[in-house]
Amino acid sequence: MKMVYSVDIYNKEWKVVSKIQLNESIFSDSPVNSNLLHEHYLYQVSNARASIAHTKTRWEVAWSNKKLFKQKWTWNARAWEKRSPIRKWWWVAFGPRSNRNFSKSMNKKARRLAINWLISLKAKDNEIIWLDAFDVKEMKTKSAISVLKNIWIEKNKVLFVMDKRDLIAEKSFKNIANVKYILVDYINPRDLMYHNKILFLQSALEKINK
Repeated sequence: MKMVYSVDIYNKEWKVVSKIQLNESIFSDSPVNSNLLHEHYLYQVSNARASIAHTKTRWEVAWSNKKLFKQKWTWNARAWEKRSPIRKWWWVAFGPRSNRNFSKSMNKKARRLAINWLISLKAKDNEIIWLDAFDVKEMKTKSAISVLKNIWIEKNKVLFVMDKRDLIAEKSFKNIANVKYILVDYINPRDLMYHNKILFLQSALEKINK
């Protein structure tokens, strides 16, 4: 599907109020490098990973020099001490340690290109809705749900993208299970791929266009 570089901007009553021209250097028809998208996704989830599994080494377990049983006539192996890794509750040979580093590196230009491709793919699949403003005066969940119903996306997994923090919008959407709000500066591949509808405010789109 060919990319359309001008899109309709809707209001909360689902009426077209204006058109806006998309930046062709961002929203493009160029072939998508799926390897780069995958790399950016791994970069995000790896850097968010916390290393919490931790096992003790041989020298960290509590132990004594007492011999477990006599040397002969028990028909057991000649066990010397309790802290052998083959015994239950003692140290683990080659076990996980909390000082492991899962972080990955990726240059800023490649990350930005991957995000541009993802947004372009969402736009081509008509999964992005461009909203002029979220001008709701009351800080109520009911008000947010009515807006979603008006634009026919109340049953979808919605990512609401804002240009700056809006306390009324945040509190209104907070208790809706399938809606997540995010600032445009923090757009990431995981959220873009998980949600099947992206609700962009016009001010956030203008910030991306720059």
